[in-house]
Amino acid sequence: MALYVIGDTHLSEGCDKPMDVFGGVWEGYREKLLESFSALQQEDLLLICGDFSWGMSLQEALPDFQLLEQFPGKKLLLKGNHDYWWETVTKMKRFFAENQIKTIDFLHNSCYFYDGITLCGTRGWFYDKNDPAACDDKIFKRELIRLEASLKTAMAGGADRIDCFLHYPPIFAGAEVPQIMEILVRYPVSRVYYGHLHAESLRHAFSGTHRGIEFTVVSADALGFRPIKILE
Repeated sequence: MALYVIGDTHLSEGCDKPMDVFGGVWEGYREKLLESFSALQQEDLLLICGDFSWGMSLQEALPDFQLLEQFPGKKLLLKGNHDYWWETVTKMKRFFAENQIKTIDFLHNSCYFYDGITLCGTRGWFYDKNDPAACDDKIFKRELIRLEASLKTAMAGGADRIDCFLHYPPIFAGAEVPQIMEILVRYPVSRVYYGHLHAESLRHAFSGTHRGIEFTVVSADALGFRPIKILE
């Protein structure tokens, strides 16, 4: 029984958008991911921190869900900025039921209890008032609400240790997202895992302890396309 995490798998079984075109570490990334997933056991849990599939709709992403479904264990997905297939949780669960996807679930406005740890999370947002692309105040506030909703659900369930999973980095290049940090430190969050960053941006990724919380970047290329085990 083990808990694993990875982000940004960018699978593209149902569309022609393989990440191999970027070369370097991304060459053969699909095979590397599948080899690592083959080590999963039936009692394991794999959490994917967003950007799971390039599919533009649930139907286009279906081959990626079916691929992941082939491997043992439970899988939890949270939303990334490139998960264009994402719908309401109700629609996604109905689609999974119609297509016999039984081992994949979602971490969205919710939490998940696993072997003494409560798993919380949301997409997050890196808010920068100097970057027009990042200054969508409506999305930013919505993500703050979703993060707190996940944490409140955990506390209502009796959580005393929380691991939080985000897509966007709450800390990057020496700056933090203060609104997200203020929510995290109000709850018993021990560790935060995040993805989104690739290539040169990984040089500015923060992994370490900040304000009493341990942060780890888990983008697939940062991990060599092998999920890291965070609980055994």
